Amino acid sequence: MQLADRGAVSRFGTPLVVTVAAVLVGIGLTVGLNGYFAYLGVSVVVAAIALLGLGVVTGSAGMISLCQLTFGAIGAWVVSALNKAGAPGGFFFWLLLGGLAAGVVGVLIGLPALRLRGINLAVVTLGLAAAADVTLVEIQFPGTTDGVSVDRPSFVADDNAYFLLCVIVLIICALAVHYLRRGPWGSSWAAVAFSERGTAAAGASVRTAKLSAFAVSATLGGISGGLLTAQVGFAFPTSFAPLQSLALYVLAIMSGAHLIDMAVFGAVLWVAVPELLKRWGVPQDWGYVIFGLLGIQALAGRGNLGTAIRELWRRRSRASAGVQITALDEEPPRLPPGEPVLVVRGLSVTFGQVKALSGVDLAVPKGGVLGVIGPNGAGKSTLVDAISGFLPQAEGSVELADRPLTGSPTQRARSGLRRTFQQDRVPSGLTIEAYVRFVARRRPPAAEVAAALEFFGCPPAATPLDRVDVGARRLVEVVGHLMAKPQVLLLDEPAAGLPHEEHVAFGERLRQVPARFGVSVLIIEHDLDLVRSVCDTLTVLDFGEVLASGPQAEVLADPAVLKAYLGETEML
Repeated sequence: MQLADRGAVSRFGTPLVVTVAAVLVGIGLTVGLNGYFAYLGVSVVVAAIALLGLGVVTGSAGMISLCQLTFGAIGAWVVSALNKAGAPGGFFFWLLLGGLAAGVVGVLIGLPALRLRGINLAVVTLGLAAAADVTLVEIQFPGTTDGVSVDRPSFVADDNAYFLLCVIVLIICALAVHYLRRGPWGSSWAAVAFSERGTAAAGASVRTAKLSAFAVSATLGGISGGLLTAQVGFAFPTSFAPLQSLALYVLAIMSGAHLIDMAVFGAVLWVAVPELLKRWGVPQDWGYVIFGLLGIQALAGRGNLGTAIRELWRRRSRASAGVQITALDEEPPRLPPGEPVLVVRGLSVTFGQVKALSGVDLAVPKGGVLGVIGPNGAGKSTLVDAISGFLPQAEGSVELADRPLTGSPTQRARSGLRRTFQQDRVPSGLTIEAYVRFVARRRPPAAEVAAALEFFGCPPAATPLDRVDVGARRLVEVVGHLMAKPQVLLLDEPAAGLPHEEHVAFGERLRQVPARFGVSVLIIEHDLDLVRSVCDTLTVLDFGEVLASGPQAEVLADPAVLKAYLGETEML
């Protein structure tokens, strides 16, 4: 079986098998459960859908949301209001509308997340939950005071049949989340959770990633609220209290609700712990204490149950993957450098009273490799940040293919300018293939991805990134950006984390990038052996100014360069 066929089986075969098994389990439980346990089963399914949504925004996208049940209240409100008004379409249509209404509100609530993080975002979302709770207590849900209950469709009137219906809705929601996570949205969620700068540098919108995560989370919350309303016939504010949302968040963190099976497990705990406390004669409010202790343990351990289980399995089944890059037998081909494709003129950056860059000029030739060197603190990384749009206060001009390059990092990346970072910006929640395709912003053929990875000595495409060492992750980042086929790629110390011998082998590959991938390169690097083997021209920075620029041999022989840089570098 070919690689593409195996990928198709993995994408569609496994979810299909799991779906059929889940339906059969639901049918079996419907037959085997008595009325009371079927009612509890509905509660588990409703909580699982809410946790699935919470897993998207917290586990996948890395944001804090303490108002998940407020979105459930919106879904419940829509279903109750449409039921009271006798609106056409029936319960299922109302349920869908309730989820969509919650999704719209989720986008609005997600707007603060574009600027707020951590505890500040937690305060905003918890404040929303508190405000919604006060409002609901005052006005109540439609139909509650009038005694107009939400009736289930006739074919699911009893609890056992309604439980099976809720299981089917859960399966649909789980499949939607599964495929969203495997697509561009899911990759952007993982990327933005790990590094917003890395996400923007890949040409992805940080705004879209965050708002889509909130929208999906809120939609699932709204669906869970609508199902809960039909379970009991009425919606009550106590079902959507802020303390409940806080406890649900803690449970999501503890269980690892970004994993579908652990979202279901967390829902079982959500229902089972209070039920057991009631049977033991203990006040059910102690359940919040238990959830709180479990959450503290998860936060202190910087992990969760689902991740721990998978990590234990991987330790038994797989070893860490690294780089396997060797020297080439032949001299790599060199394209004659052409006209400048990236031109920087008078680039200056000031931080307060400090001039980080002062009137920097440089040009990257088409089909060539320009090296930027200089002592620590010379302004090399600031230069890359300014060119790629991460320092909007920068003065001067940047032109790409004779066109002014302006706008945000995302816009510049989409215009054909890509960059890597000194620090690790590769999210661990993806496979190598998923990350490469996300960064490429297209779906290159599997054979093309495999060939590029093999060329740079990277692990196979199916390898999870959390099993890849730092050096290999840096090269996977390079491959991803090359798959995007930019005009220029800025590399900020791409060989960091590689042994010296592999530095040289990597340099041989990098030398071939213009000819093999059609991409011009600007590289910042401290390893002078790598610089000598790769770069056609060099620009030397010292205290934010250009000290020398020109052909490699001339620059490295310049007495000013020898004094300012070469004589003070430990690598000589």
